[in-house]
Amino acid sequence: MTSELKRAVRASGLPLNRIAVQSGVQVAALRRFMAGEQSLRLDKADLLAAYFGLSLRKD
Repeated sequence: MTSELKRAVRASGLPLNRIAVQSGVQVAALRRFMAGEQSLRLDKADLLAAYFGLSLRKD
C-alpha cells in the first residue's frame, strides 16, 4: 500500500501542501513519508488513501 500511496501522490501532480490540507495529513508527515524517512500512521494512511479514492487492504 505504501508504494500505491506514493504513486498516487506523485501522479496527482499536486503540491504536497495542498494534499496535506485537503486530506488532513500534516505536511511534515507527508514530506517525510514521500522522502522515505518515515512511515505514515495507519489513521493518516487511511486519510490519504481516501483522498485519492484508494482503500487500505490486507495483502
